[in-house]
Amino acid sequence: MGTWDSRHSCGDTVLEQRARNFPLALAGYAGLLECCARCLIGAPFASLVATGLCFFGVALFCGCGHEALTGTEQLIETYFSKNYQDYEYLIDVIHAFQYVIYGTASFFFLYGALLLAEGFYTTGAVRQIFGDYRTTICGKGLSATVTGGPKGRGARGPQRAHSLQRVCQCLGKWLGHPDKFVGITYVLTIVWLLVFACSAVPVYIYFNTWTTCQSIANPTKTTASIGTLCADARMYGVLPWNAFPGKVCGSNLLSICKTSEFQMTFHLFIAAFVGAAATLVSLLTFMIAATYNFAVLKLMGRGTKF
Repeated sequence: MGTWDSRHSCGDTVLEQRARNFPLALAGYAGLLECCARCLIGAPFASLVATGLCFFGVALFCGCGHEALTGTEQLIETYFSKNYQDYEYLIDVIHAFQYVIYGTASFFFLYGALLLAEGFYTTGAVRQIFGDYRTTICGKGLSATVTGGPKGRGARGPQRAHSLQRVCQCLGKWLGHPDKFVGITYVLTIVWLLVFACSAVPVYIYFNTWTTCQSIANPTKTTASIGTLCADARMYGVLPWNAFPGKVCGSNLLSICKTSEFQMTFHLFIAAFVGAAATLVSLLTFMIAATYNFAVLKLMGRGTKF
């Protein structure tokens, strides 16, 4: 009987300890949720979306563009020219564009990561100005660098800054200047507009060829004879005018349009065009977000109110 009472009292002691620790566990969960909420409030959602679009668009444009250029080279060699000298210059241009694609992909992946880091830094500083977000030690160091706040001096004189805060201040000197990123992103947006326009040219050429093939496949929908419906690579500047044959007409052209090489190359160019459009949207989003952060930090730094 005494043994049973001892176990019973021991069980009561464990339950009491768990009951006493329950509020502490709830407080710990509440603190974790509060920390997560602060992180979500300070997250630059516009920069996150723009970074995802940038990575997706650049990968789609570069990957599909590279394969589409390779497919175009094969189509020209097989159907539009029998002499290597006719398309030798075209092959050199295609290979040069493929190397440019490698460099473009590397640059934009690096620059997108820098813009995302800049978005985190400046967004934390902006949210601290409006009182919506209390930064951590790293955030305080970055926001002090960006907004020009106090740097290690308090009411009692100079204080030793935390090592992590010093590191963040050094990072802030490089990444905490949204005005520089606005200028660079603006120039890149103008350049990418030209890339976007150029990516539409092969889509236009292949679409015209595909439309001609549809007219050949349905002769009742056109008044022209099938033999006069042609796809001429020379009229687009792909081949010189002395290239032979340079064009394919009638049923021969229809057979080319039905090949998997033509269909795949056409769809790859469309995908590359979509990737260029997504990258352009991401650059515009980056520029708008960086401009807003720079305007807020500049105006609030001078004491100007909206």
